[in-house]
Order: sequence, then C-alpha cells, then structure tokens
Amino acid sequence: MKLNIKDQVEQYEGMILPLYEDGLATKVLSLPLDELQGSKKFEGKIGTTYKLTAVVESSLKEIVLLGLGKKNELNLRKLLNGFADAYRLMKKQKTEKVVLHIDNLENQELLAKIATEAVLMADYSFDLKTKEKEEKEVELDLVTSVDMAIINEAYVLAESNLIARELVNQPANLMYPETLAEKVLELGEEKGFEVEIFELEAIEAMEMEAFLSVGKASDRDPRFIVMRYKGNPDSEDVLGYVGKGLTYDSGGLSIKPTSGMVTMKCDMGGSSAVIGAMCAIADMKLKTNVTAVVAACENMISGNSYRPGDIIGSMGGKSIFIGNTDAEGRLTLIDAMHYIVTRENVNKVLDIATLTGAAIYCTGDAASAAISNDDDFFKAVNDSFDKSGEQIWRMPIFDEYKELIKHEEADLTNTAGNPGTITAGLFIGEFTGDLPWTHIDIAGTAFSKKEKGILSKGGTGAAVRPLYYLAKNEEV
Repeated sequence: MKLNIKDQVEQYEGMILPLYEDGLATKVLSLPLDELQGSKKFEGKIGTTYKLTAVVESSLKEIVLLGLGKKNELNLRKLLNGFADAYRLMKKQKTEKVVLHIDNLENQELLAKIATEAVLMADYSFDLKTKEKEEKEVELDLVTSVDMAIINEAYVLAESNLIARELVNQPANLMYPETLAEKVLELGEEKGFEVEIFELEAIEAMEMEAFLSVGKASDRDPRFIVMRYKGNPDSEDVLGYVGKGLTYDSGGLSIKPTSGMVTMKCDMGGSSAVIGAMCAIADMKLKTNVTAVVAACENMISGNSYRPGDIIGSMGGKSIFIGNTDAEGRLTLIDAMHYIVTRENVNKVLDIATLTGAAIYCTGDAASAAISNDDDFFKAVNDSFDKSGEQIWRMPIFDEYKELIKHEEADLTNTAGNPGTITAGLFIGEFTGDLPWTHIDIAGTAFSKKEKGILSKGGTGAAVRPLYYLAKNEEV
C-alpha cells in the first residue's frame, strides 16, 4: 500500500467515510444517512461498516461507511479493528485509489493515528507463492490536517508490528537462529541500535547450560542476540526486554503431535516482539535506554537430545529437573534473563514468550496473560497495552504456586503443573534477582488462525506497540 497524507479530496475510486453515531451526518458527500439510520442498516455504531455505490460528479464511486460510535465513548481496540475492516472491504472491491476522510471530525488526532496504524496492518498478508504478475498496489489518501509527527509515529508502529509478523511467518527452514541473527544485524544497522551476536563457542563460555540443552539436538547452532539502544547516555537507567526465540519447536523427545508442530514457527513470537519494539524505539529516537536479548535455537530430536528425567545446570547456577522437553522455552529464557540482569545493568526487566498452552485457557486469544512482582511496573506495562489497543490480564502469585516449582532432586523443575501459566512464569522469576519484573505469556495472542480486524492470518506482532509505549514512558 502507498499511503499519502492530503489536506483535501482529490481523484478517487472509493471512499472510506467514518461517521459518529451521535449526529450521523457529513458534508463530504450527499448520502441518504437518515434513511439508512431509520432502517437500521447503518446507525454509526462503533466498528460497524456499510458498503454502497454512489454517483459522485457523474462517476460511480465505492463508498464504505464506518461507525465510530459516540464521540465521548471512543474504544481504541474497536476503532482499530473497525478501520481495518473498512479498508479490507474496500480492498476486496479491487479499488486501487481510495480516500479515507477524517478531516473536520472531532478527536481527529486520535482518529488519524488509529486509521494509519489500522490500514497499514490490515494491508499485510504473507505467502511465498510464485507471482505470475505484480498485483497493483492500493493507493490510499488520508485526508487530515493533524501534525505529521502523529502520523509518523503511527506509521513506525505499524511498520514495526509488520516486521515482527514477517519474522514469525517465515517458515523454519528459512528462519532459524543464524538467519534470525543476520536479520537483526540488518535491522540494527537500518534503524539505529547496536547488535551483538554470540555464537556457540561464546554461549558455551558463558555456561548457558539450560539454553544449550534445548538447542543441542539441532544441526543448526544457537545464537544469543543482544540489542542495545542508548537514547539517553546521561542516564544509568536501562529497561530490559527478554524474548523467547524458539525458531522451531518439535517438542523434543516429548514430541508434539503433527498437528501441533505445523505452526511451531510461531514459537519465536516473544523474540519478534522485542525485535519489532527495538525497531520502533530506535526509529522514533526515544530518549531512553533499552537492552533486549534473545536466546535463539531449535528444539529438535537426535541422539544428542536432552531427556525427560535429566538434571541440568543453568547460567544462574541452579539445577533443574527436566520433566518434559516440551517445556523448553522457560529453559532458554532463564539463561537469557540471568545474562541481562547480571551483565547489562538493567534496572527493570520484562520477558515475553509464547510460553504455555495453559495461557489460552486463561485468556484465550483476546488478551495476553501476565504475572509481576512489582505493582508500579505492572501498572506501567498495563497502561502501555491500553495505549495500543491490546489487552493484558494479571495472574495472581500465591506462596502455594512458588512451592510447585521446587523439586526433591534439583533446585527447580521445568514441569510444575497447574496453574501452568503462573508456575512457568515463576520459574523464570527465580532468575530476575531483586529487580522489578513482569512476565507476559502471548501463547494465545501471537498467532491468528484467520484474518480479522487488524490481524492477518499467522503472526500478529503481539506486544510490539505496547513495548514501544513502555519504553516511551521511560523517557526523561
């Protein structure tokens, strides 16, 4: 898609026209809005759409009406999906020149930002089909008079979300630890953040036994990826991000069924979230410091596989009983967590992962599950999700849950049982030291089975925009 910002309507084939429910009216076109409202075909309710064909200046135009709801009851999440649905409805008509008219609407700044993010994210799709001919690009003119800085931030956030989607969507034969590291190096150079890659020998030297145990069955060597953005060199404060980077997860010897392995390229959703967020943070030149790390590997099967019943070590020095090799993400995360806490001088830390199937039973695909040891830090995380239109829900931490991760033969077990989402998070929390910490499980939100709203089928780019806002909140 080519997005243009205009201050007036020019030539177009189709128009997306947002309208408020209270005072359903527009000066842009002459339309039978009273009749539509009276028949209840279109009343302007938030997120609803209505398509019609109208004669405008002796020419047929495709028109999509979009309901914004009531002016004082705007819902960011519903509006994002509404703008996305309206754009897709127009795109399906193969309309190549579209105008989206929000000039003179109340709340124009917010609507301009929402519209920009929504249409760019809705335009994305992934496939590797051989193209016989290039499809014509949709050209969309956004008619608005808002400050371009607002549009620019929205554009960067959408683009960074799509970077994360593309990383996840690439099949595991193309996106594996080495190629992921190469891509991050490219992004760092392009966007303006520092990247350091540790290969096998260096990972072994750091004694990351838990991480190495997961990856040792694969013919592809692991990579440990460190990203540093120093937007405020005068400050010693550094926000830390840790993303799960399983570029493919077979389950190991505790093998998944075939149906469960087909989409396991998505098990790097946490890494794509922190990579996408670092792109946005650097692109917007935020005046804050952020360091992100990813322990990238494949969980495969060979004679060298780690086994159920093994007891392994970790960079943090604790021993771990392996109850299930498919509970591998937390093993890679604890070494990444210990590294960032002890070697990168972060003063608060967030980890994010497609960690447990149990998270889907907690919050479905509507929200990400979370636990935290610090109320103030979690409030900042929650506020950042609210700003993005994404949803998060905090799980409780009870002393009884902390007892479950202990084991009689080792310091910890990687299979503590129910409540699985919480105990998995608490396992990682054993390696955070005394720092404020939040854990986010995006198992239900990182991958979509179908196209809906701003989501395309496949990777969703979950949490990229919230992590950007969290960093922005750290600006001084």
